[in-house]
Amino acid sequence: MAVVESASLLSLAQEEVAAGIDQLFDSLIAVPADPRGRLYEAMRYAAIGGGKRLRPLLLRAAGDLFHVDRAISLRVGAAVEAMHVYSLIHDDLPCMDDDDLRRGKPTVHKAFDDATAVLAGDSLHALAFEWLCDPATHADPFVRAELCCELARAAGPAGMAGGQMMDLAAETSDFDLPTVTRLQQLKTGALIAFSVEAGAILARIPAEGRRPLRGYARDIGLAFQIADDIMDVEGDEALAGKALHKDEAAGKATFVTLMGLERAREQARLLVDQAIAHLGGFGEEAALLRAIARYVVERDH
Repeated sequence: MAVVESASLLSLAQEEVAAGIDQLFDSLIAVPADPRGRLYEAMRYAAIGGGKRLRPLLLRAAGDLFHVDRAISLRVGAAVEAMHVYSLIHDDLPCMDDDDLRRGKPTVHKAFDDATAVLAGDSLHALAFEWLCDPATHADPFVRAELCCELARAAGPAGMAGGQMMDLAAETSDFDLPTVTRLQQLKTGALIAFSVEAGAILARIPAEGRRPLRGYARDIGLAFQIADDIMDVEGDEALAGKALHKDEAAGKATFVTLMGLERAREQARLLVDQAIAHLGGFGEEAALLRAIARYVVERDH
């Protein structure tokens, strides 16, 4: 596929997924006319608009490999995005990364308050599982159960939360490259991996048939984080919509500090090539996954 066609395919899919996710959030997180209103407003503030929607985009692309109904892929994508947004709300809190800006606007605890931010994150975490358990998401209860189990694993101590704990420890430890790699595989990579595998779960593809997708997800997850580390050094805060250079200020080891800029760039490119190679058994139906792999290292925010 030509580069222009690939970019056009990606741009169209990004627009469709972003609009679909916002519409779902708008309907699923309607503000009630009671004292809970402020909580719902904080959830909507964090969830609607902004963000790359990478995880629901990956889920849609993986689902397309197996002709999964896109409305179903989008609904599961909303659950994944709710989990992702919860993690951002909590990561931004003063007791964690203490950030004031996210997606180009004040973080939830700044726009509301710490307590509301905690509850908004808690609620989005819970809603992710509520949506996955709903028969409207998938008719097969075994599919719904597997989605819930895998998302719980990706979000918990063996996944995203464990990676965040390692990230906090990184401020007072000298991590080597294998440890930083493990940190990012958990903190960033686990939810990306779930997003890709969920598309296959929706199609009832057995675990052994998902091996190429797992390899693809592992490689783009690391490539995505290396690109983030590079942008933390060279990026534009206006484009990023968040504060940059924080890892350097905190003395944390990153892919850039451990490898240097040029070697980090080369490693990200190699990982993208490797990710695309995992899709060798698929044809044009994997075009969007290939385009996303290239996007994760070519993006500017």
